[in-house]
Amino acid sequence: KDKVHSKDEINKHPTNKNKSTFVIDLHGFSLEQANKFVEKTINDCFEKEVSKLNIITGKGMRSKSTEDPYKSSELSILKHSIPEFIKSNVDLMKLIKKVETTEEKNSGSFNVYLKSKNKLR
Repeated sequence: KDKVHSKDEINKHPTNKNKSTFVIDLHGFSLEQANKFVEKTINDCFEKEVSKLNIITGKGMRSKSTEDPYKSSELSILKHSIPEFIKSNVDLMKLIKKVETTEEKNSGSFNVYLKSKNKLR
């Protein structure tokens, strides 16, 4: 199983070229914080030649809501908005082979497959 890295760990993380997976967990992030962190992480992973980024967004089941603390007021906002943020960012998409999301009910994560730095040049 892949290790979940802290938000500051990308710069310390050794990579095995084209075989590495980097995992980030966005629990506790606001939408704005998550977007900035994902953008920075994708750029950092690309520079370090990480081939796969697993982004854990959570399912949106525990987000704070005025009526029910166990349901999200906007159902699973990060789960849907982070992949859209990535796909709509032209600069990020230049670094990405594919964004693999799943519509499974129990999935609170998705994968981003990065292009090789050498092939982009």
